[in-house]
Amino acid sequence: MHVPDGFLDAKTMVVTGGLAVAGLTVAIRQVNRTLPRSKTPLMGLAAAFVFAAQMLNFPVAGGTSGHLLGGVLAAVLLGPAAGVVVISAVLILQCFLFSDGGVLALGANVFNMAIVGTVGGYGIYTLSRRLVKGLHGQITAVVFAAWCSTLLASLACAGELAFSGTVAAGVVFPTMVGVHVLIGLGEALITALVVLAIRKVRPELVDPEHQQAGGIGWEVPALGLVIALGLAMFIAPFASSWPDGLEKVAGKLGFEEHAKTLMKSLIPDYQMPGISSEGVATAIAGLAGTVIMFVTAWIVGGLLVRRETKTGRQQ
Repeated sequence: MHVPDGFLDAKTMVVTGGLAVAGLTVAIRQVNRTLPRSKTPLMGLAAAFVFAAQMLNFPVAGGTSGHLLGGVLAAVLLGPAAGVVVISAVLILQCFLFSDGGVLALGANVFNMAIVGTVGGYGIYTLSRRLVKGLHGQITAVVFAAWCSTLLASLACAGELAFSGTVAAGVVFPTMVGVHVLIGLGEALITALVVLAIRKVRPELVDPEHQQAGGIGWEVPALGLVIALGLAMFIAPFASSWPDGLEKVAGKLGFEEHAKTLMKSLIPDYQMPGISSEGVATAIAGLAGTVIMFVTAWIVGGLLVRRETKTGRQQ
């Protein structure tokens, strides 16, 4: 659902850029006030995993593929504010290092996926958790929220396309929703499986009822990074080559030729330059991106979170 340059007009990019900056600013302030320093390694882990998972396009009906957005997953692990920061970091890296999403459309992508998808999805998760308690309640809430987050992000994208005059609202809204209803099922399944796996091993990371004092140790981020690297290096080269939801809609409605690439990136289209084998080039690009994402998000988290005093309070 990464919007390329050329799909949106100037006024839409200005509006969505302003909303993205405002939303990210609020999220950063909230992280600074509330996120425990012990959870900063999880920011690196969440960002690395989401980055790697977004390389794994899965096929859906009609020759269309989808990929994880990851907003609900990051928010369940870290809270909605840190989730916004994590997904924003992933989108920024994808834009400038891999040409995935437009430079001028970056604000729209952050608004759609990092803010609308993450905050909206987490709000639905919180409300759903109140209805059913325990493990079944949490997994049910995760499934529903992750599915809804995909639809919310697709609705925001459709609204931007209509507001730009790229395509009529009466056409783009049902088409985007129709495609992303199916993609949302993949989002829901992946998110639920990851949350269930984490809960089996370290329930305190995803369930407030199991919260414990102290840090998470080095084992969790280390193991998570290994898994993310495995996905990026050994699974991503075999990901579906079908167009994703937005690309499919653009082709169907006839505005795909509007897409532009305004800036050259170091690793375009997740293919490491200078490597003849496409699979190896994708694997190396995935390795580089995952490591960069892990380190960057961990450092950013460390800079944003207040330091703890000897009494355990943050300052």
